[in-house]
Amino acid sequence: MRTSYLARAVMAALIGSAIAGTAHAEIKNYEFQLVQPTIKTGADRIVTVRLVDRTSGKAVPDAVIFASRLDMAPDGMQEMVTKVTPMPGTEPGTYRFKANFSMAGRWQLSLGAKVQGETGTVENKLVVTAEK
Repeated sequence: MRTSYLARAVMAALIGSAIAGTAHAEIKNYEFQLVQPTIKTGADRIVTVRLVDRTSGKAVPDAVIFASRLDMAPDGMQEMVTKVTPMPGTEPGTYRFKANFSMAGRWQLSLGAKVQGETGTVENKLVVTAEK
């Protein structure tokens, strides 16, 4: 009788750990990645990023991006800020933004997002190079 109790306890523990293991990744395992790190200068340029779960390598759809900023901080010009307009993604896990890259140089795209089912915030700063 004791063996069956032990077997059931072990089985319950294995099932519990399997469920917990597949539930969610930690928020630090998510990151935004630039699809294309270089863009032409000018108005209404589109920057595309992908939100990735680094543990699986899979794109993460349906995140809620609540903060975005584009400035020239990498070139020492934090005050050079431009408006960022969210656009619909073209595939699951991609997020697009329209902006005016008024001058050549390095632009920093700062993003803050919530991933469904996770606590905490994904925050990344990505550098886009604008060329003439």
